Amino acid sequence: MVAKTLFGFEDLLENELLQLGAQDIKKGVRNVSFVGDKGFMYKANLGLRTAIKILKPIHSFRVSSEKDLYDKIYKMDWENHLKPTGSLAIDATIHSDLFSHSLYIAQKTKDAIVDKFRDTVGQRPNVDLKFPDLKINVHIDRRQCTISLDSSGDSLHKRGYKTATNIAPINEVLAAGLVMLSGWDGQSDFMDPMCGSGTMLIEAAMIACNIPPNLMRKEFAFERWQDWDVDLFEKIEESLLKKTRDFHYKITGYDKAPSAVNKAKENVKHAQLDDFIHVQHEDFFKTQKGGEQKLHMVFNPPYGERLNIDMQEFYKSIGDTLKQNYPGTDAWFITSNLDALKHVGLRPSRKIQLFNAKLEARLVKYVMYEGSKKGKYMK
Repeated sequence: MVAKTLFGFEDLLENELLQLGAQDIKKGVRNVSFVGDKGFMYKANLGLRTAIKILKPIHSFRVSSEKDLYDKIYKMDWENHLKPTGSLAIDATIHSDLFSHSLYIAQKTKDAIVDKFRDTVGQRPNVDLKFPDLKINVHIDRRQCTISLDSSGDSLHKRGYKTATNIAPINEVLAAGLVMLSGWDGQSDFMDPMCGSGTMLIEAAMIACNIPPNLMRKEFAFERWQDWDVDLFEKIEESLLKKTRDFHYKITGYDKAPSAVNKAKENVKHAQLDDFIHVQHEDFFKTQKGGEQKLHMVFNPPYGERLNIDMQEFYKSIGDTLKQNYPGTDAWFITSNLDALKHVGLRPSRKIQLFNAKLEARLVKYVMYEGSKKGKYMK
C-alpha cells in the first residue's frame, strides 16, 4: 500500500507506520509505501495522523500510448472490485512526457472500465464523483502506470470533528505534523496563542492522549468495497481505543477574535476533548505565562495571504511577547512569510522547510530560557 502525505512529513509518517506495525516500509517524496493486510489498511486509515490517503495498488504495467493504456485497463478483472450496477470515480496523477492531461487520462480509464462491463455483462457502472462505490487512482510516472484503489475516499485531513472554521483554517494533517515535528509528547502544558478554530489544540490533545485521529469520520471508501468486513473493522477500532492514555497537563488556546473563540470551543466540544482543552478570548500580545512550569507552544500566525496585517510590526510583537512574557517556553510557529521572520528579533534554534498548501514555509523554534543568563534567547 501507499500512504500519501505532505512534503516534509515523510519521516513522521514512516515512524507512525513503524509504530502501527507495518512491514517493508519505504519512504518516497510525499509518500511512504508499506505492506499490510486488510485489517492493517483499516488501522492505517483510522490511526495515521500525517497520512492524507491510503492507496492500495492492484496493477502496474508499462504504457506506451493512450490506446495501450486503454487496452491494458480493459483487460483487468474489474468485476472483482465493482458490480455492474455500481458507481466509480477516477483521479489521475501524471509525470510523463507521453501524456499531458490528467483529466483526459481519467476519462480514458473510465471508458476502458465501463466498455469492459458493457461488453461482458451488458450493463455498465455509472460515474459518481461524490459517493462512488469505488474510487480509482491512476498514477503514471514516465512509462510506468500504477492502478490503485483509494481506500480512504475523502482526504484523511477531514477528521470529522470540525463543525466550524474561520477565515484561514489550518489543515488537520498539517496541524498534527507540526505538533509532532515540535517534539510534543504530552508531558508539559501546551498552548496555541492564535488558535483560530482550534485545530492545533485538538490535534495536540489527541496526540497527548493517543486518541486515533479518524475515529469521528463519517465514512472511509473501503466501507463500500465488496470485501468490507465490519466485524474486523470494529475489532481494529477497539484495539486502537485500548491504547489511549491519561493526560495530566493543560492545553490552552487564545484568540483575539470572539468569533474564532466560539468556533474553537464548538469544535473542541464536538471532538469530545473539552476536559483537556481550555479556549479563551485573549490578545496574545497582552498576555503572559502563568506559573513556573515548562510550556510547549505551537502556532500558525497569520501570514498576510488572506488576513490583512502589518507584517513587520506583527512579527516584532511576537518576538517581544515571547522574550518578555514567556520564560521557560519552547515556542514553535510556521510561516510562509519568510521575510517577516527577520523581524522577530530572536535567533531560531531550528528551522524546518515545509509547504503550507502551495506556499513554501518554515517551521521555526525559539527557546525562551528562565532567568537572565547570558545569551538566554539563543540555543
